[in-house]
Amino acid sequence: MTDSQVTPKELQPQFLFITDLDHTFVGDADALRELQALLRQHRQAYGTKIVYATGRSPQLYRQLKAEQSLINPDALVTSVGTEIYYQDPSDVADREWSAILAPGWNREIVAATAAEFAELVPQPESEQRPFKLSYYISPELAAGILPKVESILQQQGLKVKLVYSGGKDLDFLPEKGNKGLAMQFLGQHWGISPERTVACGDSGNDIALFSVGSEKGIIVGNAKSELRQWYAQNRTPEIYLAQANYARGIVEGLKYFGFL
Repeated sequence: MTDSQVTPKELQPQFLFITDLDHTFVGDADALRELQALLRQHRQAYGTKIVYATGRSPQLYRQLKAEQSLINPDALVTSVGTEIYYQDPSDVADREWSAILAPGWNREIVAATAAEFAELVPQPESEQRPFKLSYYISPELAAGILPKVESILQQQGLKVKLVYSGGKDLDFLPEKGNKGLAMQFLGQHWGISPERTVACGDSGNDIALFSVGSEKGIIVGNAKSELRQWYAQNRTPEIYLAQANYARGIVEGLKYFGFL
């Protein structure tokens, strides 16, 4: 290929934009309006895909969407990567993704195991999903309890991940249930390459977005300590730590990578 030639990818400005919501996309009303306007224009002009990847259940997502007047996404990843929707989340979740998550997961055994530990306080019923069980636990207790719970689940032959974030939220998920693998699933679904994919986040349950492949990553300036610590140990050119917070940090990162 000569210097004057370009690949189809270089001619195609479409990209896959995937973002966490709380404290990432949402948090600064003025910056959110600016970012949504830019994304709306880019989607209309180039077919860019917009995806929300949230730890929220569909019910709590709908509340936030109404409160913040969020633009409609092309896909919605809820419950820390365990459910994918292409329409309103009242519709049935993507069955192919659910089938990928099922091996090694037994919701009843996970719930029974967690119930043996009084330190694990169940989150509201709306946050207990087919492929996610969620609890509260303080950082002081988590260090001693979580390895014990994980060991018991492994002894029962289950492939379950424990994701602790924000200094209080504990999620039990299938082995392949995370935002990063859901992101890759959607990229393949739409035929968008990792190089044209960018993910944004602020907390521990977003680490999967930045660690699964060669996709670009934007960590907003207000990121929580667990994500900052991970970034300090895993710096790569594909991950950008913004100086600005919330949506303004996302705009900063999108410009840094040349998506905007």
